[in-house]
Amino acid sequence: MTAPDTIDGTKPTIAITGAAGYIGSRVVQQLQSTHPNWTLRALDNYYRGQVESIGETDVTHVDVRDRRRLEEALDGADIVLHLAAVSGVDDCDENPDLAYEVNVTGTNNVAWFCRKTGTGLVFPFSMAVLGDPEQFPITADLPRDPFNWYGRTKLLGERAIESFADGAFPAHLFLKSNLYGDHTVDETVVSKPTVINFFVERATAGEPLTVYEPGTQSRNFVHVKDVARAYVRSAERMFTQLANDETGIETCEIAGNEDPSVMEVAETVRDLAREELDKTVDVELVENPRSDETMVEDFAVDTSKANEVLEWEARHTVEESVRDLLRRCA
Repeated sequence: MTAPDTIDGTKPTIAITGAAGYIGSRVVQQLQSTHPNWTLRALDNYYRGQVESIGETDVTHVDVRDRRRLEEALDGADIVLHLAAVSGVDDCDENPDLAYEVNVTGTNNVAWFCRKTGTGLVFPFSMAVLGDPEQFPITADLPRDPFNWYGRTKLLGERAIESFADGAFPAHLFLKSNLYGDHTVDETVVSKPTVINFFVERATAGEPLTVYEPGTQSRNFVHVKDVARAYVRSAERMFTQLANDETGIETCEIAGNEDPSVMEVAETVRDLAREELDKTVDVELVENPRSDETMVEDFAVDTSKANEVLEWEARHTVEESVRDLLRRCA
């Protein structure tokens, strides 16, 4: 898949909200590497932002809740990669008003701008919108039945974009699975305490790996670097759609090729910590404090649409990535 260096003689402009965060900063890096002639606008309100600049791109302080300031920052953009969010079940439960304002009102602000201007939009929603998946492998066509506030806010964002995009702009919606791994921006390691990263940190510290009961619950895992490549592919495809005056949504699944149980992940980290760090850590099954998450033992995801339409596939494996994380921590 290729994309033009110019559109009507001008360089494409890509705006990235949430650009200082875990995914956004890697997306900016990937765009810089893949399309060095494109103009990038990196925006973040620094709620969870971890860097102030990525290479030659400075991150501008913009809050998606401030519609006037947001529209000024987005003016002239060809595509918005909308990654700004309060993400995760716990963060949204602890900050429900903020989660609503950012995930719902902020997303509406971005989508409304795109509707007025015809700007393309790329937006990730979460597996949390599904609740308990009813069929496997999982696809984005499954019914929505979120268990928690995080899933509900992402579902509201998804529905708003579907409505706003109709007849006005092209939008790509990603049903995205559980992330892991890290990356480096200049000398800053950018990470997030996702399940695998959390286990690696505890193993490195010689602490027990705590698994919520029953432990057999499965999750699909995809590396942050693989996800960033999907956004680049999406932007490339969207330029063709903009040139053809296409509007409306396309939805696809961005996920890895592995869906182990949480217990299996913990045991993998334990075994690799022994090999790489010569550390012995225990795996402990503990009472699950959450009642609002799926406990299914199968979490296979059908990524054939992303493979075909975006020419994207996951490259990283859990074992390889855990080894890399442990070696860097050694």
